[in-house]
Amino acid sequence: MGAQEFNLNKLRVVLERTPSVLTAWLSDLPDEFIRATEGEGTWSPYDVIGHLIHGERADWIPRARHILAGETRPFDPFDREAQFAESAGASLAQLLEEFAVLRRESLTALDEFHLTEDDLNRTGQHPAFGTVTLAQLLATWMVHDLDHLVQIARTIAKTQSVNVGPWSAYLSVLRDRQ
Repeated sequence: MGAQEFNLNKLRVVLERTPSVLTAWLSDLPDEFIRATEGEGTWSPYDVIGHLIHGERADWIPRARHILAGETRPFDPFDREAQFAESAGASLAQLLEEFAVLRRESLTALDEFHLTEDDLNRTGQHPAFGTVTLAQLLATWMVHDLDHLVQIARTIAKTQSVNVGPWSAYLSVLRDRQ
């Protein structure tokens, strides 16, 4: 499938649904699923929710504001592991609710930007990638959500990798990410 033209409204629909998808999917699951990882240095579904929360606070909308303000300095670096300290002691239910609230606030802020085509083409400086557009940032926000949904599915599926027996040959979700 080829690339599609950037459409903020279509991206927004996915962004809006992510919290409810995660809440429906993860609420009341056994701890063995919520705390499972794919091995050393990988994240559990619990960790992913904390990471998404940190992104709402420190990444997407703050960087969009940075671009819209015409800042020339690079974005502040994003701590990809801040969730380990920030989420410590919180229940999954608390994290899911916090994520839902923060995402609603982020989408309200996004709507209040009243973005034009010119705005979407405005640029900022990523500390690792260099020049990026606002449209690229916003598309990445949506794809980032989907990437972590896939990660959660893979992590939970792998808790059953031994139990599926020979069917594992047909289940790509059980293979390590390429």
